[in-house]
Amino acid sequence: MPDLLRESLCHDPIHGYIPFISKVDPGETSERDLLDHPWLQRLRQIHQLQTAWWVYPSAEHTRFQHVVGSMHMASRAIERLYSSLTEVCPEVPSRGYVECLTRLAALLHDVGHGPFGHFFDEHYLKQFGLTHEILGAHIIREELGPLLTKVRSCPNSQLAADETIDPEQIAWLITRPTSGDTDDAPRWLVMLRSLFCGLYTVDNMDFVLRDAYMSGYSTRSYDLDRLLRYSFFSERGFTIHERGMNALVRFRQARSELFRAVYFHRTVRSIDMTLKGLFRDSQGLLFPGNPLEHLDAYQRFTEWSLLVDVAQWHESDDPKKRELAPRWQSLLKRQVDWVMAVERARVEPSSTDMFSKSETAEFAIRQHLPDEYRQIEMIVDLPHHIDRPDPKTAAAGQNFLYRSATSQIRALTDDELYKHLPVSQLVCRVYLPAGAPPDHATAIAEALDALLGNTREDDLTNM
Repeated sequence: MPDLLRESLCHDPIHGYIPFISKVDPGETSERDLLDHPWLQRLRQIHQLQTAWWVYPSAEHTRFQHVVGSMHMASRAIERLYSSLTEVCPEVPSRGYVECLTRLAALLHDVGHGPFGHFFDEHYLKQFGLTHEILGAHIIREELGPLLTKVRSCPNSQLAADETIDPEQIAWLITRPTSGDTDDAPRWLVMLRSLFCGLYTVDNMDFVLRDAYMSGYSTRSYDLDRLLRYSFFSERGFTIHERGMNALVRFRQARSELFRAVYFHRTVRSIDMTLKGLFRDSQGLLFPGNPLEHLDAYQRFTEWSLLVDVAQWHESDDPKKRELAPRWQSLLKRQVDWVMAVERARVEPSSTDMFSKSETAEFAIRQHLPDEYRQIEMIVDLPHHIDRPDPKTAAAGQNFLYRSATSQIRALTDDELYKHLPVSQLVCRVYLPAGAPPDHATAIAEALDALLGNTREDDLTNM
């Protein structure tokens, strides 16, 4: 029987009650100690849906809610998977170690995120050769390591007397795989990593449910119970029984639909374009430099701090800040620099198609515009999430399929999984500056129709 006096509950709209350890013996670290730590609490000030919360009013959930849900997902996964892991990896540590380690990795996998999540990776951290995962791994090793080594228990189990949590293993689990980085890792740890970087993980199984629910897209976007029930570790790795394939397909469909309907909503992309310009022109003013060299400041750097800061730039003594202040004020009022003028969809192209890259598509569109419109300002956006694992990456090959008739286990590749999914489409959107004359949109629409072979009747049919 679990010691109910040592655990607490938080209630979550997705998972119901989520237990965590709040009382421990002197000298130990509880999960509550970590949840209340400033590195975790700052995630309350970073939205999960980086800019989509400006479009979906109810989607105000944060990275903090997501990592707590991911931690709970880790326990659910280990409850189902630990017995099969012991069969293929006899050297695996105790269930208590594996569950605590996986819960901690899930809880901390987003600890390195900055304002606006992945947007910050691309438009700020990239210049320093960083990602939120690299930053997170550093925070785990250098900032939280001493606390993590003193974790002894989680709600369902505890470490063996001779076991100690290794922060390096947590950092390794949350970091994107690279070629050859599994050579010195124990096999059981390599198996566990598939719960963080495969087709379905403790991360994306939570955020698909959470983002769909909080945005209003769906109250239950896929069948989590069935997906977990038919999952296990085989000699090959993280494997799903063929009876669970429908659940996996539904999960991938829901994830893909969230990209189409929420993450890549036309106004979300407008906000991202506006924010991209602001980040470019505000370099050096938002944060003092490389976060690894300013960790104390980075701990306090969130969406809240950034947006409160830029809202006061009109009062700054810095002339550059005062110059940029009106643009930031416009964004805070949800006024964007770019507005979608035209959108067309077509069956997914090949890599050589003129619509495979934004630059190529823009060149083709301009070539079909009348001379007087060829130099108008535009952005061509191809918001297409290709929902296929890239076999060339180190993260590929994490998932396998079990066929009962032949007792065969084979790699879960495009052929096995995506033949069940509908043909995807490429969306081509052209954005014009806010306030552009209507005839600019008309000219671009006609140019796109000429490129795609559409007619006015086609447009009416597809409306």
